[in-house]
Amino acid sequence: MASDKPLSNELVEKYLDDHQDFAKSYFERKATSSMVDNWMSSRSHRPGSRAMQVNHLQRDLIKPQLILKADGDFKNDKLNSIFGPARDERKRSAPRRKSSFRDLDEKELFMELIRDIANELDINMLSHKILVNVSILTNADRCSLFLVRGSRGNKVLVSKLFDVTSESTVEDSIRSEDDEICVPLGVGIAGHTAATGETININDAYSDPRFNSEVDKTTGYRTHSILCMPIKSHDGEVFRNYLTFCGIGITNAQLFEISVQEYNRNQILLQLARGVFEEQSNLDTCVHNIMVEVQQLLDVERCMVFLMDEACETQETIFSKVFDLHPGAADDTVPKTSKTHWSMNNSIASLVASSGKALNIPDAYADSQFNPEGDIESGFKTKSILCMPIFDRQQKIVGVAQLLNKNSGKPFSEGDENLFEAFAIFCGLGIHNALMYEQACKLLAKQCVAMEVLSYHASAQQSEVDKILGQEIPSADDFKLYTFEFSDFELTDDETILASIRLMQELDFMNAVHTKQLTLCRWLLSVKKNYRAVIYHNWRHAFNVAQSMFTMITTGNMKRFFTDLEVFALVIACYCHDLDHRGTNNAFQTKTESPLAQLYGTSTMEHHHFDHCIMILNSEGNNIFEELSPDDYRTTIKVLEHAILSTDLALYFQKRGTFEQIVHSDSSDWTTPPNREILRAMMMTACDVAAITKPWEVQQQVAELVASEFFEQGDMERFQLNSEPIPMMDRKKKDELPKMQVGFIDFICIPVYKLFYDLEPCLKPLYDGCINNKNNWLALADKNTQEAVEDSTKTSPKEDNSEANANQKDLAAEKNDEIATPERKVSQKKYSTSEGKVRNKDKKSKTCNIL
Repeated sequence: MASDKPLSNELVEKYLDDHQDFAKSYFERKATSSMVDNWMSSRSHRPGSRAMQVNHLQRDLIKPQLILKADGDFKNDKLNSIFGPARDERKRSAPRRKSSFRDLDEKELFMELIRDIANELDINMLSHKILVNVSILTNADRCSLFLVRGSRGNKVLVSKLFDVTSESTVEDSIRSEDDEICVPLGVGIAGHTAATGETININDAYSDPRFNSEVDKTTGYRTHSILCMPIKSHDGEVFRNYLTFCGIGITNAQLFEISVQEYNRNQILLQLARGVFEEQSNLDTCVHNIMVEVQQLLDVERCMVFLMDEACETQETIFSKVFDLHPGAADDTVPKTSKTHWSMNNSIASLVASSGKALNIPDAYADSQFNPEGDIESGFKTKSILCMPIFDRQQKIVGVAQLLNKNSGKPFSEGDENLFEAFAIFCGLGIHNALMYEQACKLLAKQCVAMEVLSYHASAQQSEVDKILGQEIPSADDFKLYTFEFSDFELTDDETILASIRLMQELDFMNAVHTKQLTLCRWLLSVKKNYRAVIYHNWRHAFNVAQSMFTMITTGNMKRFFTDLEVFALVIACYCHDLDHRGTNNAFQTKTESPLAQLYGTSTMEHHHFDHCIMILNSEGNNIFEELSPDDYRTTIKVLEHAILSTDLALYFQKRGTFEQIVHSDSSDWTTPPNREILRAMMMTACDVAAITKPWEVQQQVAELVASEFFEQGDMERFQLNSEPIPMMDRKKKDELPKMQVGFIDFICIPVYKLFYDLEPCLKPLYDGCINNKNNWLALADKNTQEAVEDSTKTSPKEDNSEANANQKDLAAEKNDEIATPERKVSQKKYSTSEGKVRNKDKKSKTCNIL
């Protein structure tokens, strides 16, 4: 019927859409092979083609959701969601009827079939297409594809696509995992071909003894002829050529599948790692969490972990603990351990522990190594076993992990072994970390017990406290506490405690910090008790340093620079600054690699003194600062720590230059925290070496004590460490003590006392005492030098005496000049006082009122 509307592309397309049977008939009759090739070529480059779908797949394979299958392979929900649309499209276009290739010649048909599988990555879809296309190429009735699976020595042929025809679909042909056909290598036609690599072409299958007719009985199909692998006939040649490309396609699909599985395996390992590091404080919980993960991932009935008994000294393998995760236990929050006879004496686990090699047993009862006693006792039926050793960081076996029975009923695969090996590694890490944590907790508990015992024995007994409190405390004048010339030589030990109580009372310490005299007395006795009976760095030294600080603060007018809390912290620091001193210095601790040197990197002894001070404060009844507010307490402890650490002479040399700049600055501000911090540090050093400022009789005795302690350290270095000590600690050079004292005074003492004299004139007695003792040591050094010269002249030739005497006179004259020169130089120098007035150093110091 004619129509007035002219024909257009839209009308033709609409007609073909509405009449699909006519469209199909038309294209089958009219379309040429070249036209079809052009259409297929242009279609493969359009958006939405298989190539684009593959790229889309690769981009989206980032965070797959994992579900482990029974054979250790992976299902991937993310992959399914990605492949879904593409697979749906393939399902609609997949059935390629023979009629669609009717007008193609052999070459065109061959290329079309290759093009059909070129971009396929799904192994099942690819295998189905290959079988369909092979049936078309060879005009076969049915085709089957067997893929080799399994580890070396246990390989089998598996077919999920069996008896595929040219008209079948993937849904019709694909077999489930439980229904797939497995053929042992070497069994049947396919098994023989796979085992030997031979080409088999059989015209009558039933006449060949290698043919297994059981398959026909199962499927109800009668097999006539079989072609396996390439043959020399024409069909076989085409078959071989096509299978070359099929092999490439299958290899690519398998590599893609392996890469996805490897990615998923890495995700599992990360999941296991999180399980290991989430819980390391408890061994049982850590192992239990890992076992739950593995039981779910590998889908097994039972998971067990055996821990070795490290205390056992025999050659026999003995387990100290066994973790048993059986069905239904995965939801338990409390880990279950087993100590039954059969679990503690598991034959397979013991064998793996002794050999250090993994075991994969497909059939437990068929293996002579398996002991069925456990099954009889527990009622559990063991089918397959996978057992791995667990190593620690030193590759020492610390346990054994064992899996029993896959829920699918199949034996453990090579993929299962790889995953379980990773599990064993992470389990070893978890066990090691948990054991280290438990060991650390035990050591901490032991330390707490030791500290508790030490605190008890380090604290003064109540009887000692009562004895001191029962005595009358003399006045500060009776003890001469306010004088720079103070000496403790005439005091007994109890009197030093009484003097210390009086000293703290003079500072109004107890009222300021709201502490009781009982607490202060106990604390002083505890501090005294914690000083060792070494020659010099003992309680007497600490008491003298505290008295020197008290004198600088009061008589020396230094209190004006500090708050009350700072003053108290400085005095307390002086009492504690050498607690538990061993009579050796920091260098000796480092040389001997003592525990103290390992505990503290720098200022070894000073850190130890502070820690010991805190231990005493924390002992019951000894905390003299317990009534302070939290903020005041923190401030006081901070000042206390800094003051004790500042007694390290290495830090003194670092800070002295800065202190000198501040003292001599016209705009120095001692109210700033950094400046006051340096001032406190310098005061600690000045008090620590204040024995050098005492009257000559006191200084000489103290110097002998210091030298004796140094010589003892030198003896230990010489005889225990086989090293020569420095001259100051060398007993062989004890006659050089005066000379060494002069060097000590010049290098350390005079600079600090001179700076304090410049800062505060009331501290002039410290400087004067230091200069006076230097002169005395110089005179003694000259005397020793003179005696040495005289001794040498007695054994020298007579003609040399006159020259030696002349040289000695010159040397003595130079020394006399050195003794007189410092005072003369100082007396001519003028300094400005704090009031801005100018005074001469040779004038006597003004009278300093006692604060």
